[in-house]
Order: sequence, then structure tokens, then C-alpha cells
Amino acid sequence: MTVSGLSKKFNVTEVSIRKDLQELEDRKLLIRVKGGAVNLHAADQYDNQMISEKVLLHQGEKMRLGAFAASLVKDGESLIIDSGTTMMRVAQFLDTNLRLTIITNALDIALSLYKKSNFQVIVLGGTMRKTSNSTVGLLSEANLKSYFADKVFIGVDSISIENGLSTPDIEEASLNQAMLDCAKEVIAVFDSSKANRRSFAHIAMLDKVNTMVTDNHIPDDLRDYIQRKGIKLHIVNTDDVPSTT
Repeated sequence: MTVSGLSKKFNVTEVSIRKDLQELEDRKLLIRVKGGAVNLHAADQYDNQMISEKVLLHQGEKMRLGAFAASLVKDGESLIIDSGTTMMRVAQFLDTNLRLTIITNALDIALSLYKKSNFQVIVLGGTMRKTSNSTVGLLSEANLKSYFADKVFIGVDSISIENGLSTPDIEEASLNQAMLDCAKEVIAVFDSSKANRRSFAHIAMLDKVNTMVTDNHIPDDLRDYIQRKGIKLHIVNTDDVPSTT
């Protein structure tokens, strides 16, 4: 359901609809997303979508966010890049003139980068997770213990003030926690449709993140909380991006 559609259907303002949707989300009856809301069953379906399906969602926003996040990388740095469609966009926009060491559990990201002459690419071993073309498990986490990185770029399935960062997969959450522990700077990149959501497995509270990159439709309460916590917040304007929701 969309905010504009509900506003027309019930002949009330969009502000009123947003307040009603917030109340319904507080009662655990739906989950708010950019421009509207989805029921809990639909949200579960999203969590378990294949990466080939997720890549079609919010494409324009992910391109903008990926390009900006990639601009934060400096020459000579070592990076950890998480799996996911937004992380693929970060990888896509890395400056190939930079000398970088890149550690990733995402096979599609590794394949897209390994031929770049200035990039040294390290792939974490482990058990394949089919929905994300990535590796997880004890072997992946053990591999990570051998490295220290300047930056980790982590994708976000769900983010909220109360529950922090979360993901539908327990093994992925465990690997993400290990990634956060071995990097100097943690950078979370997410479009605003992931805001005020909670998935099954907890990764970390927001104070474990140093920098966040999101779009200008991030809810006010989440934006204000991030800023109060002293987390660097980069807001990318995506108003001219065609909606794919």
C-alpha cells in the first residue's frame, strides 16, 4: 500500500496516513517502507528473495548510494565489502586508479573486481548462501581473523533505533559481527526502505557504526538519533530517481 493511494482512498492528508502507518507498525501489524507500507508476510518474502530479484528493487537509489560510498575510499586502503546488491554498487564505483586490497564473501563482487590491475582481491571461504551468492559460516569467520581492514562496507537488510542492524540469516549476522570487529571504520550503506524495520537475526546496535550513507527519505526520528549519537551521516539526494517500489 502507498501513502498517496491511502490518502486518496480515505480522503485524508498524507501526514495523517503516515501517522497511522507508524501506529500500525508500532503495534507490529505492518512494516513501513519508502512511500508506504507492506504487511508482515510481504516483508518476510522480501527478506528471503534471491539476489537476482532484490537487484531490481530501488536500483536508482542503490546506484547513487554506491557511488557516494565508493568515493570515501582512499588510495592504499584495505577494505572488507559485505555481500548484497547495494554492496555490488559500491564495488562497481571503486576508482580503479586506487591501489586497494579488498576482502569479500560475495562471489559476484569478487568476480567483478579481480581483473582490475590495482586491486588485490581476497575471497573468504565458507558455505555458500544461495540467496546472496555469498559465503558464510565458521570457515568464513576464521578467515577474517587473519586480517585487519581500514574500512568495512556493510549492507543493511533492516535498521532501527531500538534493534540496530539486523538480517534474516543467523550465519550472515555472525559473519557481519566478525567483519565489524576487524575494521577501523564501519560504514553502513542502505536506502531508506530498510529504515524502521527489524529482521530475525541481530547484528549490532547503531553505536557500532562509524559512518552511514543513505538517501534523503530516511525517517526524521532515525536521522536525528544517528546525528545525536555522533555517527557520521551522509545523505544522498535521490528525489530525481524513478521509483521502483
